[in-house]
Amino acid sequence: MGWGVLVSAGAALVGRFLPSNLAGTAVAALFLGATYLLALRPAQSAESSGLSLGGLFDRAPLDARALARSALRACAVGSLALLIVAPAYTVGFVFWHQPELPFDLRRAFFVGNSGLPSAHFFDLALGHLLVVALPEEAFFRGYLQSALDARSEPRWNLWGARIGLGLVTSGIIFAFGHFLSVPDLGRLAVFFPSLLFGWLRARTGGIGAGVVCHALCNLYVLVLGAGYGLNLS
Repeated sequence: MGWGVLVSAGAALVGRFLPSNLAGTAVAALFLGATYLLALRPAQSAESSGLSLGGLFDRAPLDARALARSALRACAVGSLALLIVAPAYTVGFVFWHQPELPFDLRRAFFVGNSGLPSAHFFDLALGHLLVVALPEEAFFRGYLQSALDARSEPRWNLWGARIGLGLVTSGIIFAFGHFLSVPDLGRLAVFFPSLLFGWLRARTGGIGAGVVCHALCNLYVLVLGAGYGLNLS
């Protein structure tokens, strides 16, 4: 748990004090570097921390078919998880932000009159997948939740997943890090989606579905904000 707090605090400081064009990449590198040192050292197995990602980080020869199956499964499960929680989240989003404009699909996804998705949206999607979701899930659900579960064995079954204090504790540290980076009490709300990502880690045995769901959740918030004409930056 100590490493979780220390790395989260370090990431918050990096994010706050580095220039905005460098902060995201630096934070991602910090999380991935910490994950490598703490969970992917030569004596440890990537699979034990849910970091195998279809064999991508295993020491055995790479099986392209297994990697493709794992990626498709992660995309399917992560997308399904978002679809399940999206209706309730949308109601809460509208209640909290009280938008003055109706939702506009073109405003959310498109630019001008071309009818083509904004290139900026694709940049955001790739950025949230590789620079936000992957590093955070690798550290918080791959290393931290796995390490905490190893110390205190999960005792409860929830919809096919064996969960315990590791899921809750990693979620608290996850929220703590977000609050340190932007001292706003609303940032603590990320604790709740972190429980979903942690459940996906426990249910699937890896972080792939959580990475996909995490990125999609971030994009969904941006789409809702843009569609309702809100500035959420």
